[in-house]
Amino acid sequence: SGVMSLLRPLLLDVVPTIQQTAALALGRLANYNDDLAEAVVKGDILPQLVCSLSEQNRFYKKAAAFVLRAVGKHSPQLAQAIVQCGALEMLVICLEDFDPGVKEAACWAIGYIARHNSELSQAVVDAGAVPLLVLCIQEPEIALKRIAASTLSDISKHSPELAQTVVDAGAIAHLAQMILNPDAKLKRQVLSALSQIAKHSVDLAELVVEAEIFPVVLTCLKDSDEYVKKNGATLIREIAKHTPELSQLIVNAGGVAAVIDCIGSCRGTVRLPGIMVLGYVAAHSENLSMAVIVSKGIPPLCACLIEEHEDHIKAAAAWALGQVGRHTPEHARAVAVANVLPTLLAMYMDTRSSEDLQMKATLKNILQKCTYLPALEPLLHDAPPNIVKHIVGQFSKVLPHDSKARRLFVTTGGLKKVQEIKAESGSLLQEYINTINNCYPEEIVR
Repeated sequence: SGVMSLLRPLLLDVVPTIQQTAALALGRLANYNDDLAEAVVKGDILPQLVCSLSEQNRFYKKAAAFVLRAVGKHSPQLAQAIVQCGALEMLVICLEDFDPGVKEAACWAIGYIARHNSELSQAVVDAGAVPLLVLCIQEPEIALKRIAASTLSDISKHSPELAQTVVDAGAIAHLAQMILNPDAKLKRQVLSALSQIAKHSVDLAELVVEAEIFPVVLTCLKDSDEYVKKNGATLIREIAKHTPELSQLIVNAGGVAAVIDCIGSCRGTVRLPGIMVLGYVAAHSENLSMAVIVSKGIPPLCACLIEEHEDHIKAAAAWALGQVGRHTPEHARAVAVANVLPTLLAMYMDTRSSEDLQMKATLKNILQKCTYLPALEPLLHDAPPNIVKHIVGQFSKVLPHDSKARRLFVTTGGLKKVQEIKAESGSLLQEYINTINNCYPEEIVR
């Protein structure tokens, strides 16, 4: 109906309320979908908004910032159009406005521009937004704190350099102080921003840790808000993944036990970052893996395999169990005793499992260390050839030195099963079978 071209002149009307209402109408249209946002850009409406941004009252500024945010959220191209018409500079000026509502509207718009990619984020940084956003998170208004923290998170996520800019502006200390804020939505954003900073490098993760977020951040894992839990666990994950030292620090702070409780108390994707924390910690070293075992981390990981329906969560749990069990026979036994190997094997063989889940559930890591035969025995009968090889290999290591195990292996039908395995002569599998057969008198083997 040509509404855009009718609204455009109203932006310059002499009556202020008409200007604001026209801007609000354009914002709501642009917010609806990207075609309408595109129409706002094509209708040459942005330059008009921008030039009147500086001299109008706070109501108009809020409405104009809303239009910019509504256009910029849809795609990098539309956000780029906002940058090109010089709106960023105006929005940054609005961050210094005395009215908290104007600051908030400007934060929203800047966040929507920054979240798309590193080039747009860099444009936001170059416009001088970061120090002002750090001032915004110190303002008393909760709504302004939330959106400023969220925008800092959106800027930090793209690259170590952008995260470093946020750090250099002194953001970490102020964010870290807000971890204990009673407002759940603010906590979500604060934890997210700290995660986006910590994920890039060891140095950035160490800066976050030095702001004394432990043990404070562990209280977030008991929060009633699911997203606070999830973002708290994500922050711990982004720190744990870098080095054994950072993982050890988490263990010392009681972090592993807190994460295990958290996994036990929730369901679905909220569990995912916690599962990965355990995997990363366990992957670094034998001692750290033992810390996960001693804190009783294996049962909740097994529970995730059985209770969760989504393949990517199961795959994470399978991966974490593999990291726990791959170090020594003692580690592998701890996983095997939990009776989880048959479950993993079933997932590996299930044709409906995603490729990722099948890859993570291969058992190879655990089997190559596992000498706990009662757990391996049932697998012999179900496993496909590429896994049977590892299982038979473990039997060939243990049976020659353990007479009790040799007797059991006959009575449970294990030896009989080994005779049925077709192996190519000269293959590794054939060597394993020969080693096992050599433990017994000829007539028993026959």
